[in-house]
Amino acid sequence: MAARQGGCIIRRALEHSLRLDRRLVFIDPDIQSFLDYLSSVHARTRRVINCIRADDLEWIPAPGRWSVGDQVRHLAGIERWMYAETVMGRPSRYPGHGLERARGLPAVLEYYDRLHAESRAIFASLGRTQWMGRTRTPAGAEVTTWKWLRAMLEHEAHHRGQLYFTLGMRGVTPPPLYGLSEPELLATSELAGCADAPLAARVNAT
Repeated sequence: MAARQGGCIIRRALEHSLRLDRRLVFIDPDIQSFLDYLSSVHARTRRVINCIRADDLEWIPAPGRWSVGDQVRHLAGIERWMYAETVMGRPSRYPGHGLERARGLPAVLEYYDRLHAESRAIFASLGRTQWMGRTRTPAGAEVTTWKWLRAMLEHEAHHRGQLYFTLGMRGVTPPPLYGLSEPELLATSELAGCADAPLAARVNAT
């Protein structure tokens, strides 16, 4: 009896964990959950973009590297002209990230916001069959549509990190991603139960 009860408890825990995983990684997704999460991801990226100064827009850290302007134009263009086009069954029309797309900070911000709004409207128009169907990527692979859009979110996070890094090289400190910086998190953490607490204590004491 105890073994059966224990098995039921474990099974219920696993089922609960799976339901959480489905919401978090879209194992069994719905379009509204994706759109809600897209809004959160985009808002975090937009907060970093808000920190760009006009003088920093086209500065490059080294020959062949991208400016923050390049990053923003790329994020806008690839969301609208690659992801949004391909999920509708059309070929990629990605136009690149050059200055001919948008020049100057006001124009770059307008380009980014306009293309994101267009992209979101296209994603919101997808029916269940399209959402669970297949999309052909520019590389010729067939991918489930919601998984393809999940990859878009990972792509945005990658370029958001580059924005943080490049702005940091220019002396700009963008806002923490989730409210606390790493030093602030460390200051609020209780280290007593941490295996590395003695090491942390020695570091903090120096």
